[in-house]
Amino acid sequence: MSDPRLVLVAHGTRNPAGVEVIAALADAVAPHVGPVRVAFVDVLGPSPSEVLRDVDGPVVVVPAFLASGYHVHADVPREIAESGHDDVHVTRALGPDLDLARVLRDRLEQIGWTTGDRIVLAAAGSSDVRALDDVHTAADQLAAVTGSAVTVAYVATGEPRAADLVPTLKTTGEKVFVASYLLAPGLFHTRLQSAGADGVTEPLGLHGGVVQLLVDRYREGVDVISAAAARSRRERPDSGPQ
Repeated sequence: MSDPRLVLVAHGTRNPAGVEVIAALADAVAPHVGPVRVAFVDVLGPSPSEVLRDVDGPVVVVPAFLASGYHVHADVPREIAESGHDDVHVTRALGPDLDLARVLRDRLEQIGWTTGDRIVLAAAGSSDVRALDDVHTAADQLAAVTGSAVTVAYVATGEPRAADLVPTLKTTGEKVFVASYLLAPGLFHTRLQSAGADGVTEPLGLHGGVVQLLVDRYREGVDVISAAAARSRRERPDSGPQ
């Protein structure tokens, strides 16, 4: 069996810089896993179903989402069903993950954060409670790797909003740093930069830890596909000469 192809599924954005980051991530992962295809569930194409119809053989789909809401739980399975491809394994979403928490800590240290400074983990937000739960899990993981208090805030959907929370925390006299829980630059990240924090991290983007996590997710998927293929061979009736 040839190695499964990796299809990296992202949200999609009208911001060219955001699209470039996803393409660059695919390029960075490719030397470790082989050719990578990119698909988007919203805003622009190609869609996952379009990409999957163009790929032969087993496929590992990695949802490049930092939390699992409607897009991961509904859009991705629907797109796979519409594609008609019958050999696809969907991995866990990219986040939350302790490896991402370590990337965030690295990003914070790069902008001058030190232990004891207040951290606001700022995510895009969602109307899906499962995604909001994932963001709180990410905050707990970040608190564990930094040893500092971490408060959750949102840019678009959810409360509290980062633009409201940061000024409130600043009144205590503490230094407040925003950990941008965003994968790529765009409007949401621009909003965070104007919230009044002492520093705002860059999006997770092309950090080596993100690249390695994508590779790890792919390899998890390959292991599942390989195990399923081996199980199928064991269960197949002997078709040799009688």
